[in-house]
Amino acid sequence: MELKRVVITGLGAITPIGNTVQDYWNGLLGGVSGADHITLFDASKFKTQFACEVKGFDPVAYLDRKEARKVDRFTQLAIVSSDEAIKHAGISKDNVNPDRTGVIFSSGIGGLLTFQEEVMAYAKGDGTPRFNPFFIPKMILDIAAGHISMRHGFRGPNFAVVSACASSTHALIEAFHYIKLGKADVMVAGGSEAVVCDAGVAGFNAMKALSERNDDPKTASRPFDKDRDGFVMGEGSGAVVLEELEHAIRRGATIYAEIAGAGATADAYHITAPHPEGLGALNVMRASLEEAGMKPEDIDYINVHGTSTPLGDIAETKAILGVFGDHAYDLSISSTKSMTGHLLGAAGAVEAIACINSVMHDIVPPTINHFTDDDGLDPKLDFTFWKPKQRTVRAALSNTFGFGGHNASIIVKKYL
Repeated sequence: MELKRVVITGLGAITPIGNTVQDYWNGLLGGVSGADHITLFDASKFKTQFACEVKGFDPVAYLDRKEARKVDRFTQLAIVSSDEAIKHAGISKDNVNPDRTGVIFSSGIGGLLTFQEEVMAYAKGDGTPRFNPFFIPKMILDIAAGHISMRHGFRGPNFAVVSACASSTHALIEAFHYIKLGKADVMVAGGSEAVVCDAGVAGFNAMKALSERNDDPKTASRPFDKDRDGFVMGEGSGAVVLEELEHAIRRGATIYAEIAGAGATADAYHITAPHPEGLGALNVMRASLEEAGMKPEDIDYINVHGTSTPLGDIAETKAILGVFGDHAYDLSISSTKSMTGHLLGAAGAVEAIACINSVMHDIVPPTINHFTDDDGLDPKLDFTFWKPKQRTVRAALSNTFGFGGHNASIIVKKYL
């Protein structure tokens, strides 16, 4: 079988620091924090009272009012980002075969807000089950992929993959492999998440996973800082158009980068904690390099999972040192979660878009909110603290890890 080359021809994003890809990228380079006190519900009694919310989002600006009411916020965000990516790619019914154009769009949790609202309304009632007829289709997390396909008439592969915070990276990987194996020409892939609600914040608070720095939200996401105390929840969506190289060339598409390889592994260790030596992370980066046919020295930038948790940041850096050896000290490393917060199931796609832009523009976005060195981290590693770094980025690797021990990495490189 002849394996196909897979390129990137379109990008879309709606994030806590920008509601388009360009605004998101500008926010990253500007070191903008998307964290602030929660406005989507009254969080005054919660241990954590802040998050990275999408700003100024009115679904009616993008969707018909009746249509907007039929979908959860996570699907609304998915539609917005995928519309941008499809438009950016210049895709229309005239230049793609709809039967060979698919959608793999993920979420870690799906319509939690819808579930919360419906169950709370039932609990407050007289016991008579008066549920919204759209309750189930609003809640299920595969529905975003379904809506995107119906909106654009794409009849190719259509589903969601779920691996908690690694979900949208796995979506990109699946889309990459469908095209690589010749089973599709074009795939829209990514992820969306919108669980800044009572149940979402309370649930992660109960796990002691979230930062509780309520007096200073904008500096609460502190990857690799000695005083990090948990992640900051974010919301948003990222979408990427993947395309078979010859198909993209035939239709005259602009090619922004190429996907070189990807990997997926499990820690097989703990439901929430990473393997202390970063074994799963180490294996997944090696798997990505192997599929790409690349050496560690070929990578210039790693967008790390880097959530700002005490255990996770250390385990990931151990894995990087294990894979890259001395070359680790020549790498640029950054955690864009210091600015966007943790977008959970959407994180992988949004961070892959950061990597694609780094490859395109030869700039590494920074890790902000670093104040105190952690003695548990190698001081010779370049975490790109505070300011973006101009350097040649031939290839970038994006890491995402999910509860349950799910690990996914993907490598993007310059298209040559």
